[in-house]
Amino acid sequence: MSRPLKVTAVSGSYKLPSRTAALVEAITQQLGEQLPIDLHVIELSEIGSSLVASYDPKALPLKVQQDIQAIETADLLVVATPVYRASYSGLFKHLFDLVNYEALVDVPVLLAATGGSDRHALIIDHELRPLFSFFQALTLPIGVYATEADFENYQVKNPAVTARIALAVERALPLLKHRELVNKDHLLAV
Repeated sequence: MSRPLKVTAVSGSYKLPSRTAALVEAITQQLGEQLPIDLHVIELSEIGSSLVASYDPKALPLKVQQDIQAIETADLLVVATPVYRASYSGLFKHLFDLVNYEALVDVPVLLAATGGSDRHALIIDHELRPLFSFFQALTLPIGVYATEADFENYQVKNPAVTARIALAVERALPLLKHRELVNKDHLLAV
């Protein structure tokens, strides 16, 4: 790749440290081992109180505006949320309510979630995929779900989850490399 891939990662947890933030870190670390990335991490726990200040993105604090811009200009999004009452939180949704609805067209999105048990694993397909389908984003086929039992001291410790992360990244790489070639060809044609 001629330039690092602009990756914006969103951790939808309300607190730090969190299993969700640890999952985001594990995914982006695996991605960074495969190709050069320029990583921007958004922690909902850090911007949450500022995020609810307005429904108008231009009226939000500069840091939040920069985070929204990072989402809108990413080459790849990695989004992870804890499960709250069988879905993502309202604050997580509010963040994406502030994103321009055309900004994520054809942007690859790697979906991830954490929950207390396996019974919430369908959040990826039943909640997150529809949200990003609205944006016409390209949700990647392999999502990553982890439970409390998969972590030790806020680190992914379950080899099955580590393998799932590796598989999700491996399956994303051809698309990401293809997009880089297409973008390069487009720039040459202009």
